Amino acid sequence: MKPLKAYTRTGIVFVIITGSIAHFLYDWSDHALIVGLFTPVNESIWEHMKLLFFPMLLYAFPFLFRFKNRYPGIPSALCAGILSGTFLIPLFFYSYMFILGKDFFVLDISTFVLSILIAFWISYRLALSGRLIRYTRLLYCLVGVLFALFVLFTFYPPALKIFEDPA
Repeated sequence: MKPLKAYTRTGIVFVIITGSIAHFLYDWSDHALIVGLFTPVNESIWEHMKLLFFPMLLYAFPFLFRFKNRYPGIPSALCAGILSGTFLIPLFFYSYMFILGKDFFVLDISTFVLSILIAFWISYRLALSGRLIRYTRLLYCLVGVLFALFVLFTFYPPALKIFEDPA
């Protein structure tokens, strides 16, 4: 259990750091198309969901290979964590916006970090319990669909508030 906890803690730090760097990569890359597929291309909430999704997905691969034999539920647990954390970002953001009426930078950062913490906590707990093993294929599909939607909506965002660039 100690190595799983250590990998979980390392994953939290990895996602916080890479997600924070990813926030600026599109501009730093002079708006390179390939970079925009995996990092925010504007300030919309949808694009900011990429800050958790892609770094956690990337970290999931070494996590999987390290623990899949010891914890058979790790694939489904990581998928559930990725999906939960990603969708917590708009949930927390719009909740505090509803209550306060405007956004605050500190709360935006807190939303990001809290979503990561919860995502990894969910992954950790589900890896230990193995409760979602029978849903692994479904969870893989849902992560794949979300991946595809991030790519598609980078180019063709629907006319919904979550896709609006406030700038």
